[in-house]
Amino acid sequence: MPAATLLCTKPFNFRNQCIIHGRQNDSASSQNAKWFGLKRKVQKKSLQLERHYLCDVGRWRPGFITRSGGGRGGGGVDSIIERDDKLRKLIQGTLWTAEGVYVLWLFLLPYAPGDPVWAISSETVNDLVGLSLNFFFILPLLNAVGGVHLIEAPVLHPMAEGLFNFVIGWTFMFAPLLFSDRKRDRFKGSLDLLWGFQMFLTNTFLIPYMAIRLNKVDLEYPPRATSQLGSIMTRGASIVGLVGGAACLLSTFWAIYGRGDGDFGNISDRWEFLLSYLSSERLAYAFIWDICLYIIFQPWLIGVNLQNIQEDKVGIVRYLKYVPVVGLVAYCLCLDLKDEY
Repeated sequence: MPAATLLCTKPFNFRNQCIIHGRQNDSASSQNAKWFGLKRKVQKKSLQLERHYLCDVGRWRPGFITRSGGGRGGGGVDSIIERDDKLRKLIQGTLWTAEGVYVLWLFLLPYAPGDPVWAISSETVNDLVGLSLNFFFILPLLNAVGGVHLIEAPVLHPMAEGLFNFVIGWTFMFAPLLFSDRKRDRFKGSLDLLWGFQMFLTNTFLIPYMAIRLNKVDLEYPPRATSQLGSIMTRGASIVGLVGGAACLLSTFWAIYGRGDGDFGNISDRWEFLLSYLSSERLAYAFIWDICLYIIFQPWLIGVNLQNIQEDKVGIVRYLKYVPVVGLVAYCLCLDLKDEY
């Protein structure tokens, strides 16, 4: 009778894993092992899950993948790009071109609406300072609701304040996503500075990061320890998501109904102001560019980092990632805090 039995199928080889199933029969009359392959019938629409490990510059993290490239392990766009070097270079070239166009068109050339940075007017500077003082509506709310008047909030058009804080709130929520990105080590600079500058200059710095993270893995470059800011943003991702999401929601309502006691008109009047504002102010015009780019970058970054999400929340985040702002809120709320980033 057989002394030992081991079930096995045809070997499946992946980059750094090999899954082997089979059957070995050791008989009393022979000490040599005989391996027999067994065929398994798998329905065409069924998905097989295999345990694997994702390695990125020395970072090993467990996850799941499927035959179709989905699952908790992420993959998606990044996996396709990595398999095709020409595609990777094409996308990187496109991103660097977009960065050049962004800087030239929005900062230097005089053809876009408003003034370029080298000819910025004092009125634009004053508006920018006023919008910054009304960051997340903290000062206006303290004046109106809290009765605190140590510093009076500048009175600006609520549409301008709403647009500014909407983009800033969305940018704020990118912090947990950037600090948990599995390819962040390919960016050799400081993520703290990158995100800090992103808060003020948005996609001026995010576009280069999106290009650099597509670089090939540098095995000689050791993974960096997570900074204190990175730890705070990832450990407090749920708070970041709630604050950023609330800021975006409040910005929308503020733009439509804010400063109702002022002479800012009804919804129709405010809409007319917004159109005029976008066609005359470089800052407002740039925010529309930022919103369009965020609509692209949000599902891209979330989709390739689904392995960071709690296993039972992956499905909902996978679908919500396409919804502007909402997808990023979902990522922050569902980030798996058991993993080290």
